[in-house]
Amino acid sequence: MAFTVIIPARLRATRLPGKLLLPIGGKPLLRHVYERACESGAARVLIATDSDEIEQAARGFGAEVARTSSRPGSGTERVAEACEVLGLAGEEVVVNVQGDEFGLPAALIDQVAGDLVRQRRAAVATLREAVDSGDGRDDPDTVKVVFDRERFALYFSRAAIPHAAGGAWRGWRHIGLYAYRVEFALRFCRLSPGVLERREGLEQLRVLEHGYRIYVGEAVAAAGIGVDTERDLLRARER
Repeated sequence: MAFTVIIPARLRATRLPGKLLLPIGGKPLLRHVYERACESGAARVLIATDSDEIEQAARGFGAEVARTSSRPGSGTERVAEACEVLGLAGEEVVVNVQGDEFGLPAALIDQVAGDLVRQRRAAVATLREAVDSGDGRDDPDTVKVVFDRERFALYFSRAAIPHAAGGAWRGWRHIGLYAYRVEFALRFCRLSPGVLERREGLEQLRVLEHGYRIYVGEAVAAAGIGVDTERDLLRARER
């Protein structure tokens, strides 16, 4: 199974500016993510960015870079633009690995690519892991997901879903990586953002609002830390 990993990277994150270049154990966060991606079964791993600073850093540690414009408003839009720059064919499988997923095991990249190939009804494949009340139930930076019996997503939210009607809360955290075919990544960019996407600030809701399906597999290994805040950065450095 051949697939390409594209890591969309922007410099100006709102909650933790410049986070992809902040050091963790002597390496920038982006390099940690890139090196894990290179351990996967991907035929090609590259970084897509509109930033001179990120491009310089990425080339400095040996990464291939696809230069994109500043227009993309989401990671998927940047990945789609990179696919056009690279001339990738419509049926090729691409895995979008978010550049702030510190400690993401390569096995999860392989898993999500395989899920997309097996789940032909899915336009997108992604992953989840179990969380409880102490793991971010009330943290808006921890995105939660609910899904049907066939593991297709019903909804993603920054709120605690499902609601616990008595007893302890337990849910599923969404892990920040997606697999899709190039053709769908390009189609995604032509879809208008919906009300739910704008309210939650979650690009994956655009897929659901337009009637496409997202398969949500259970991660075969612990996902690591999504670095969104200073607190997350400190946790990553401690690890």
